[in-house]
Amino acid sequence: MEDYLRNTIPNLKPFDYNRHHDSHFINQQWVLVNGISKKKSVYTFKEDNILEISRKSSVIETSWTLSINNIFSIETEDGLIVVKAYFKDDDVLVLNHQNKKEFALFINTTNYTEDLNSIEDVKIYLREKYKQKVSDLIYGHEFYYIEKSKEFGPFTVEELSAKVRDDKISVYCFVRDINEDDYSNRLRIYDLIKEL
Repeated sequence: MEDYLRNTIPNLKPFDYNRHHDSHFINQQWVLVNGISKKKSVYTFKEDNILEISRKSSVIETSWTLSINNIFSIETEDGLIVVKAYFKDDDVLVLNHQNKKEFALFINTTNYTEDLNSIEDVKIYLREKYKQKVSDLIYGHEFYYIEKSKEFGPFTVEELSAKVRDDKISVYCFVRDINEDDYSNRLRIYDLIKEL
């Protein structure tokens, strides 16, 4: 079951009570992506083990319990289920069913101004979110570049872009983040610039 989930959604981090419970989990509005086109459901895990499930015109109150580490018991309309909780990042929660090859994917919309009502809305949300994340990451880093077997840097993306604009270096030079040891990612200046 665990392999199935990790192959489907790589790089998941297990729920960590100290890191996630208060700031990322409690009182956040989690939209269930599974089945969103048929029926939108918003899950809010509250203090005192109350789970509020909001749908178009109804609100259901049920319960949840944190058993050990990242294992939760959740009371649903279908009965009690046991899940393991993972975060893809701060706004993407995955609850992996422990007795079936199934998982539920949630997106935190607490600080998101647009409504998520369809798979297309979810795609737009994720595309914008990760585009912004990549852009923030690129702006905050410095990179070395290699040209004619010689390494130069570190430079910011803006500096590299200016060098390309001034025809001082090729847009196809390989770059590496200052935290990387080599150029095995095969990233080029061109790849950095097009993400900005």
